Amino acid sequence: MKKSVLTGLIGLLAAQPALATDLIDAYEKALAYDSGIASARATYEAQQANVDVTRSQLLPKLNAYGNAQHIDSEGPRMEDSYKSYGYGVKLTQPLFRAENWFNYDASQFQSESARADYSLAQQQLILDVATAYFNVLRAEDNLTTVRAAEAAFERQYDQAQERFDVGLIAITEVYESRASYDASKSERISAESDLDIAREQLSRLIGENAGDLENLQQDFPLSRPQPTDPAAWEKIALQQNWRVQSAAYTLQANRSRLDVAKAGHYPTLDLNASYGNTKLDGINEVSPNQSTVDGTTTEGVIALQLNVPLYEGNGTEAGIRQQRAQLEASDQNLKTVRRDVSVNARSFYRTVNSNIETVNAQEQSIVSRRSALDATRAGYEVGTRNIVEVLDAERNYYESLRDYANARYDYVVNTLNLKLVAGTLSPQDLVDLNRWLSESAPGIEAIATDTKTVDPTQSR
Repeated sequence: MKKSVLTGLIGLLAAQPALATDLIDAYEKALAYDSGIASARATYEAQQANVDVTRSQLLPKLNAYGNAQHIDSEGPRMEDSYKSYGYGVKLTQPLFRAENWFNYDASQFQSESARADYSLAQQQLILDVATAYFNVLRAEDNLTTVRAAEAAFERQYDQAQERFDVGLIAITEVYESRASYDASKSERISAESDLDIAREQLSRLIGENAGDLENLQQDFPLSRPQPTDPAAWEKIALQQNWRVQSAAYTLQANRSRLDVAKAGHYPTLDLNASYGNTKLDGINEVSPNQSTVDGTTTEGVIALQLNVPLYEGNGTEAGIRQQRAQLEASDQNLKTVRRDVSVNARSFYRTVNSNIETVNAQEQSIVSRRSALDATRAGYEVGTRNIVEVLDAERNYYESLRDYANARYDYVVNTLNLKLVAGTLSPQDLVDLNRWLSESAPGIEAIATDTKTVDPTQSR
């Protein structure tokens, strides 16, 4: 995937309805605000400019020059002192400079590495925004279930207190219900803090306070990753993952830099050409081989200049050792990245499939635990169950609500993680996901608030 993942984003967003949903809004704001992606873009632009800099070392150089000298001399037919004025143009064309060619190759590879880093930063921003967005929804759902549980435990406590007051139950049941109620208050305070932190994380990405977010619809489909083979995902990831590509280009750049260091032993050959005038002021005679008009001498020179390095203070050998070590480091880094990508591709593939099974299991668990709660409450009313069993059933029911919501958000985030590892994550994934977000979509509270309570005025 050679093109930037931002290519076509404008067209994708333009195709959306006039009222964009919050997930797309968050991503657009993050694109304009995020400093990480701005830094990656600036680094890429700097490396692109460096390619032009190194290429310039292969091209001819044309300079205009001028000089003025005061010369004291002794000799026949020469005055004791005179002045010399010169001006002209000079052309230098490198004919053989291996170092410049290898530097040019290294800059191209490094530019490609920076481009891969920039593309990775774009994909990472997509994942970060989506993760932060759904973490807010996750925290909101968790707070909703905790508040519902707190209200249920409070009702149980009030009921137990009233029954104790009329001598129907022992004080221990009051203590048990009060302990559960107090614990639920602590959980609610922690959940409120978690929601504030989640909102801060999203605000940090988009550069402003996050308002109300649209909910994920209850009929959001859970699709298994295609292809349905972890080995296929591993192969795709090794070919397209931007971290792998960046590390591979860095390795090639370091190979070229090693060639640059070795080129310190090679001779250099340049073509020099100059054309200019020299005027002598204060001298009456010139060399018979030079033409002069009013004391001005005109010269045109074409020359080849060969330079053979003999001794550089062992700097060349030290540079070669240094670059060999850098090459070995980049080679090992590439191996590490490839191993990590292979493991992550297989792991996220299996995790997404596991998330699907978990969602289905948790959905059934809600039904089962609600039935168990109703049965336990009914048993409590007739005296076959105690308050501890009721409280446990309440707690299990609300935990199943929370776990169900978490499993759905885990599926969404891990699916995006899988695509990031595979190098295929794009803004289109947010557009597709955004279609399943709606302001009118019922949240977890639609299930959590559907809770039956025992009438505290009833007795066993």
